[in-house]
Amino acid sequence: MRLILASASPRRLALLRQIGFEPEVVAADIDETPLPEETPAALVRRLSRAKALALGPLEPDTLVLAADTVVDLDGRALGKPRDREDAVTTLLALGGREHRVLSGLCLRRARGTHALTVVTRVRLGRVTRRQATRYVDGGEPMDKAGSYAVQGYGARFVASLSGSYSNVVGLPLHECARLLEAAGLVAVPSAASGSSPRRAAPSR
Repeated sequence: MRLILASASPRRLALLRQIGFEPEVVAADIDETPLPEETPAALVRRLSRAKALALGPLEPDTLVLAADTVVDLDGRALGKPRDREDAVTTLLALGGREHRVLSGLCLRRARGTHALTVVTRVRLGRVTRRQATRYVDGGEPMDKAGSYAVQGYGARFVASLSGSYSNVVGLPLHECARLLEAAGLVAVPSAASGSSPRRAAPSR
């Protein structure tokens, strides 16, 4: 069985490899502009499905996994920062407050799609402008939804997290594994921690 990851994100590829899946990578080129009055949950559902469908017709033995992740602050979707000042402003807005990280997942095969949404609650501690500026100047947050990387230096700002940690990184692994296994694809775990991932095998 062939698995395609409809994303150019190196983080999503690394996360799938972490749990034993070795997909082909085919980036989906779509317009990710939110629609007027679109909620963050509706946005990630729509975009993940659009990414999955963008790859065109599928063979019966092919699966396409697509995902989209945004930060939801008071009902407003925060994606990747437009520029340096936008990243600083976002960090200051998130500081000292709780926000939600939403990921839409869509698994597509020739006969249809299966979609779901995963939510993680995150609270950042107080962030000063000096801290935010120094962090942004390092470059790490510029391609991250919400302008921080929980798996990197940005972890210093995270006071608490409730839900899937990997969802905040960019791909909720528990839910991904369940979707893929329900579709007939089962990962074979590596024999030793830190060894190269083995290719996923079809279930019987």
